[in-house]
Order: sequence, then structure tokens, then C-alpha cells
Amino acid sequence: MPQRRSRAAKVTLKDVATSLGVSSITVSRALREPEKVSETLRERIIAQVDDMGYVPDFAARALASRHNGVIGVLAPALTSHAHLGIMRGIEDRVRTSNLRIHYANSRYDPEEEVRQIRLFLSQNPAGILLSGLQQREGTLELLKAASCPVVQIVDLHLTPSGMAVGINHCEAAASAVRHLLACGYRRIGLIGGTIDVRSERRHEGYCLAMQDAGIADPALIASEEAPTSVQLGCQLLQRLRQQAPNLDCVFCQNDDLAMGVLFEAQRLGLPIPAFGICGYNDLGFAAFSHPPLTTVRVPRFDMGYRATDLLIRVLSGEPAPTDPIDLGFEVMPRGTTHPPDKRSA
Repeated sequence: MPQRRSRAAKVTLKDVATSLGVSSITVSRALREPEKVSETLRERIIAQVDDMGYVPDFAARALASRHNGVIGVLAPALTSHAHLGIMRGIEDRVRTSNLRIHYANSRYDPEEEVRQIRLFLSQNPAGILLSGLQQREGTLELLKAASCPVVQIVDLHLTPSGMAVGINHCEAAASAVRHLLACGYRRIGLIGGTIDVRSERRHEGYCLAMQDAGIADPALIASEEAPTSVQLGCQLLQRLRQQAPNLDCVFCQNDDLAMGVLFEAQRLGLPIPAFGICGYNDLGFAAFSHPPLTTVRVPRFDMGYRATDLLIRVLSGEPAPTDPIDLGFEVMPRGTTHPPDKRSA
């Protein structure tokens, strides 16, 4: 059996091919397009690659081909619970392709966003996926000049530069508030965190629904330009109750904040659902809190999967769609709010 070479003697694609008595093209195809090689031969090649310690030279591949085989994924907060669902969708779709993923984090910083996009483009990527783009002028100019497919996961009120999937966050928030109004709540507060495009749109949707009902009141809003968290939800409920002592319900811009509100309400002895709480995103824990959290279901996995699928289809030669893809949303009534039209006295 051939021995693994030392690091000083780099194994080449030709070395692997020669050891197996096949062509370099066959080895390359087994690694990049495995479905085009028989299972038996593919397993032999992969075993030999592992045994010999062959590492593909992706930089050389990028020079010799249209792209380097990498999808660049830029997000404002890779560690947020909401984005993890999008990442799972991206990775599930990429798993069945010959592409790889490179993640980058903009930290809600427009300058960092531009810098990361420039870095992606300098590496000749197969494509770029952008989640939560801030839509600054410099960023849009970069995307228009990109030599690879770009798919944005956006709020659909924006005008995407190219292909896009997403939902209308303003309408989703307004629908949630209208649901709370139908449940009989009237002093409905808003609790929010980091100010980005999506949180701004949720804020806008809340305000529109309250204005339409004729009960808008600035004292019902408590927001902080800081990363959202359970702790922040606790703190903002305390602030909001000082501003509006007759508060009877809270709409939160995400489920992390809503859990903080729920914990603080329980600590204060507020009766739930007489005191109503609604979150946003329908994260995994929302249905299993006590009581289960009313929230807005956002198809985060589908966003990642559909955006990646769209990019892969365009790479394979399919025409790019001209219209954004609206994946919709759903208000999920649960135990932290009254049923509509059945509010107890």
C-alpha cells in the first residue's frame, strides 16, 4: 500500500491517478462531480486520496476554472439563533453539490460589510449569499459589478441587486400586532434591540398596526441599540412598565427578547396570558417555553435552502429569476396570549 508522503513532498493529483492506474481527469471528477463516477471507483479514489494525504490546490483550481468552488456567505451576526436556521438551510443544500462554504460576519457594520464582499470577490468565488444586507450605496455598486451570481436574503420591501428571497418583515410584524388586537389587548408595547433593516421594518409594522387601530403611543415603545438577548428583554420590560404602567401586552422584535419578557413577567407575578407576550422568528425553544410562546414563524431554513438552490441552479446554466421570491410568514398563537375574541375579564 502506498505510504503517506511527508509534508515536504506534496502529493499531486497526478500522483493519485498514477497510483490507481486512472487518468487525472477521472480523479478530479470523482472529487468535484462524484455523481459522474461509478460508486466502486469513487470509493477507491477517495480511499487513495485519504491514504496518500492529497490536498486539492483550490487556488490553482480557481485560476484554471470559472471559480474556486466556494460560496461566500456574509451575515450580520453568525452566532444569532435566527441566523443558525438560515445556515442549516444553506449547508443542507450545499451538501449535495461539489461546492464549499466560506462564512464571514459583518457585525452590523456597513464598512465591514463592504470589506468582506471585496474579499469574497477577490477570491473568484462560485457565488455569494448575503443575509441581512444593509443596502448601502457602496455595497450595491460592488454587487452590480460582481462577476459571479449573488443571491440576497432580504426584506422584500428593498430593491435587491439581482436575485433575492425573503419575506416582508413590516407586514409580518403588523399581522402579529393585528392578532394581538383581535385577542383584546389594547396597551400593546414594543420591545426591540439592534437597529438593522429587519428590526426597523418590524418597528414600522408595529407602528402602522397601532396607528390603524387609533391607539399608537410613543410611551409604549422601549428599544435599545444593542445586541438582543434574554437579559435585554428583562431590562426593557422593566423600562416599559415605568413608561406605561397600564401595559397589557408586549410585541418583541425577536424570541430572545420575548423569553426575557416572559421570565421577568413571571418574576413580577404578572398573570399570563392576561398580560400578553408575542415574539418573532419561532425559534426552536418557543413552542416549549412555559407557557408556549406566541410568535411569528419565519421560514429561516427555507430562506437558506432556497437562496442556495437558486445560486446553484444559475451556476448550472438556468436563467436567473427577475422577481424576488416571497417565502411568507405565519403568526403562531400559543399560550402567552388569549385566543382571539375570547379574552377573559
